[in-house]
Amino acid sequence: MAETTWHILGAGSLGSLWATRLARAGQPATLILRDEARLSRYRACGALELVEPDGTSRWALPAETAAADTPIQRLVVACKAYDAEAAVASIAHRLAPGAALLLLQNGIGSQQAIAERWPQAHCIFVSSTEGAYLRGDHQVVHAGRGHNWLGTPASEAEPAWCTALSASAIPATWTGDILDRVWRKFALNCAINPLTVLHDCRNGLLRNHEGEVNALCAELADLLAATGHPAAAIGLRDDVWRVIEATANNYSSMHQDVARRRRTEIAFLLGQACRQADTHDLPVQRLRALHDRLRTHLRALGLPDD
Repeated sequence: MAETTWHILGAGSLGSLWATRLARAGQPATLILRDEARLSRYRACGALELVEPDGTSRWALPAETAAADTPIQRLVVACKAYDAEAAVASIAHRLAPGAALLLLQNGIGSQQAIAERWPQAHCIFVSSTEGAYLRGDHQVVHAGRGHNWLGTPASEAEPAWCTALSASAIPATWTGDILDRVWRKFALNCAINPLTVLHDCRNGLLRNHEGEVNALCAELADLLAATGHPAAAIGLRDDVWRVIEATANNYSSMHQDVARRRRTEIAFLLGQACRQADTHDLPVQRLRALHDRLRTHLRALGLPDD
């Protein structure tokens, strides 16, 4: 019996990282690219390159656009949060009944929107701490080892296919508390990413802004507790500093987006934090001020502020 193909929707850093490791492990994997122009560029290159500390490897994965007609049973949605729902809509006609959708988005909101819009699919939330960035369109650098936590809001049992991830050197654990982990990652990103943009620095140089980081962590911990995720608030400040030190030489994903003059995920991070604070009547003055500063900065650069 043929193995189920992993379709990878979004050939950004994490999507390319997952795709190349699945291919290396002999798992059938197919890229779904945005349009014919991107498909042509990929075919001209011929492969994705994976750069790791011990060397570089090339993987000639098959690729297609959303217009292909083959059914999809397992889909890794690795688009940015603001693109994810529309991207899934573009291939929704191809989803097999009960198809598994692995949602790798940062922030809060896009995963829930997809799960609500396609209840017939098996939507799985993924919280990833892996570090990766693109060096050119078809070369991904694995910049930091991390972990991938998977689960559903309903705390369903682990699917049998999860073993394929570990066998592909994609460190993954199925968990019953995925929402706490997604909210925790959301808070980590809110505390780190915007400041790296405003101070134009690698993560490690946030040491020079310790008071600002700590004040944000205090407000974010209050927000997590108010939204029903008090477990995610425990030790948040220590975890933020652990991530900063572990990724000291890296640029945050938001910093990379701004450097490449791309839209950021501000709406799903600080924007969502402010909306949640409004819902729960929390002042979060520092988060609101940070949101305003970042929006002003993005506008000054000619980038979208939402």
